[in-house]
Amino acid sequence: MTNVLELVNVRKSFGNETVLQDISFAIPVHTATALIGASGSGKSTLLRCINLLERIDDGEIRLDGEEITDPSINTDDVRRNLGMVFQAFNLFPHKTVLQNITLSPIKVHKVSKDEAISQAFALLERFGLKDKAHEYPDRLSGGQQQRVAIIRSLAVKPRLLLLDEVTSALDPVLVNEVLTTVRDLKLDGMTMLIATHEMAFAKKVADEVIFLDRGVVKEFGSPEQVLGNAQSKELQDFLTSLKSAGRL
Repeated sequence: MTNVLELVNVRKSFGNETVLQDISFAIPVHTATALIGASGSGKSTLLRCINLLERIDDGEIRLDGEEITDPSINTDDVRRNLGMVFQAFNLFPHKTVLQNITLSPIKVHKVSKDEAISQAFALLERFGLKDKAHEYPDRLSGGQQQRVAIIRSLAVKPRLLLLDEVTSALDPVLVNEVLTTVRDLKLDGMTMLIATHEMAFAKKVADEVIFLDRGVVKEFGSPEQVLGNAQSKELQDFLTSLKSAGRL
């Protein structure tokens, strides 16, 4: 199976603090990988490095076999093949839902306006938000805003979708509608790397799970292996803390 993403001995520091240490893993096409770990474990930094929002200090990141961390690489070209959805929705408040979704296809990917609008409406209809096309973000619920943010990333037809704790800013009632959207994308074969605290979701959707602890990959395998048969004390303690908080 072809790997869409490969990381080889990736390291990242901020000043004297090492936040990622010798990170190596691969994500095959049409699979979903869950990235789990406590706050401060390096999950968001790792996603930002993959999206070239942060420069790594050592190692390699490859997208479809091409090293994208080479300094000569055009980062804008790379990001055309990546979709990223953040904890905060990051929608433009002064633009409608439709304008938010079509902006990048038109401006960055040079898709015609008519085609971009047609594709946007198709995505909105698919995810039950067609009637919100001309609304502004502040007229939507948090769950609807996050789903629009996901649709905006899908509109550029990315090879890889990066999701950074996309439910963490949501009321518990709204979490399920966003997770359902991500689950539907998995069924469609979208290749995804998902940082999440939703362990039940990771069990159902992820093909593989990565446990990150203080910038180190401690465990990597199937949900059954990682979540059902924790080997390291760090993962055992992490899962125990989630159980105590009623999140597992």
